[in-house]
Amino acid sequence: MSAIVGTREDNTFHMTVNEESRRTGGTAVVAALSKCGVRHIFGIPGTHNLEIYREIGRSSIQHVSVRHEQGAGYAADGYARSSGSPSVCLTTTGPGLTNSITAAATAYADSVPMLVVSPGMPRGLERADVGWLHEMKDQHAMAEAVFEASHRVRSADEAVQTILTAFAAWSVPGRHRPVHLEVPVDILEGGWDGWLPDLPAPPVPVADPAELDRAASILGGSGTAAILVGGGAVGAGRELRALAERIGAPVVTTIGAKGVLPEGHGPSLGASVRLPEAQQVLESADTLLIVGSEISPSDLWDHALTPRGTVIRIDIDPHQMHKNLRGDVVLLGDSGPVLQGLLDRLQGDGGYSVPNLDGLRTRIQEEAQADAGPLSQIQDALRAVCPDDVIVAGDSSQISYFGTAHFWPMPAPHRFIYPTGFATLGYALPAGIGAALGTGRPVLAMLGDGAFTFSCQELMTAAALHLPVVTVVVDNSGFGEIRDEMVARGIEPLGVDLPRPDPVALAKGFGLPGEVASGIDDLAERVDRAFRRGGPALIWLTLGGE
Repeated sequence: MSAIVGTREDNTFHMTVNEESRRTGGTAVVAALSKCGVRHIFGIPGTHNLEIYREIGRSSIQHVSVRHEQGAGYAADGYARSSGSPSVCLTTTGPGLTNSITAAATAYADSVPMLVVSPGMPRGLERADVGWLHEMKDQHAMAEAVFEASHRVRSADEAVQTILTAFAAWSVPGRHRPVHLEVPVDILEGGWDGWLPDLPAPPVPVADPAELDRAASILGGSGTAAILVGGGAVGAGRELRALAERIGAPVVTTIGAKGVLPEGHGPSLGASVRLPEAQQVLESADTLLIVGSEISPSDLWDHALTPRGTVIRIDIDPHQMHKNLRGDVVLLGDSGPVLQGLLDRLQGDGGYSVPNLDGLRTRIQEEAQADAGPLSQIQDALRAVCPDDVIVAGDSSQISYFGTAHFWPMPAPHRFIYPTGFATLGYALPAGIGAALGTGRPVLAMLGDGAFTFSCQELMTAAALHLPVVTVVVDNSGFGEIRDEMVARGIEPLGVDLPRPDPVALAKGFGLPGEVASGIDDLAERVDRAFRRGGPALIWLTLGGE
């Protein structure tokens, strides 16, 4: 017989079971995920989540076996960032969930829609302290402190409702953050005779017409304007470009919005918001328009913007309107329609003088180069040989924030995935695996050697799936940024100088090719060959030629 549960197209869950099989809480979870169109789940099976695995094996969802639950969370994060679709991570109780928490905190910091599903203690054993396997003092409370929300459900129907509600919210514009679903083991293993309701998507806020009129009047005046764009505007590139060109305003983006406008030409000054030259552009304008950005210290590298002109803020999250910088005019709503509303109200050109963007771009690049050194040359060399549709997965490594952010112009959003807010290490490789699965595109995972050792075991995942993920490790013999900070403070470097592994032997042990590049040109040739060959590869570059 066929179970009644669903895919996105027809709300039927294509699962054939025999007459003796019964529908359990595990059936309910997988049925709801299937109804929401989930195609991949990243996880590791454990004693307490086996009823979910029983049903995944009967479904059309592909399970991706990672080698560590943190890798599962990062892979799900990279999947969501690159594809624009919510993702799912599955853990067991206790250590499985705690291993995923850093990835969940990363997704929370950067507003990534990700569902983490875990079992929980049976009902009645909350805080019992009886020594149950994987028992925690309060697993739900731990998750509640990290996720946007953690739901410990009381029935299989409530688990279904939680999943459908989360995906309904993620289907419309909003500030999407990770959600945790905890299903007690007795519910997972108990019966389910429920059904899958159709839930309407929540309404999207619409900007106040009077405030739109007011903002358009300001933008239509004379003077200078500048635009700061964050990750909340990645879907509004067309409207953003039209407005920037209408009022003659340069556009500075955060890393989360990198590529929202094609970088290197037009009104875009790239993801340069951390650099003083770009900050001066924003602060000196008569009108500063901020679109979908929290203006966070992590984006501005602890600089607090002090604009001299009028501040107009557009955001879909009402709690962001005055955070970090008070808005003089605030427009609540989805960036695209709000920007279009402003365009509809502007008559002709705004009358602003168009700045010398080429000169600005040159000065910004010079500032970035002062930090980057040879890291910029690595970006130039790899850009020339990577496939046109490549996704670059970065880490909290100097090669990413001094290099890729400034010296790899992106033609579109979702092409550089990077953990801005939580600044965690070990992100690039598993996130790149998720991006390859979520988009079908080749991925360059580029990171430092210190970051690589946090998640190098996920090379086995890439090898097992034969994914086109080429991992480039730029070796500076440990934690280079922290070493530099210690020296700057007069601290004798301690704990930052690390011995390097044998990259060729490491890669071979994990089941994929490993190579050592002798210089930047040699690196580019090896990366070119790796992408042409297909499948995963590890290429190690030692700065200094050792």
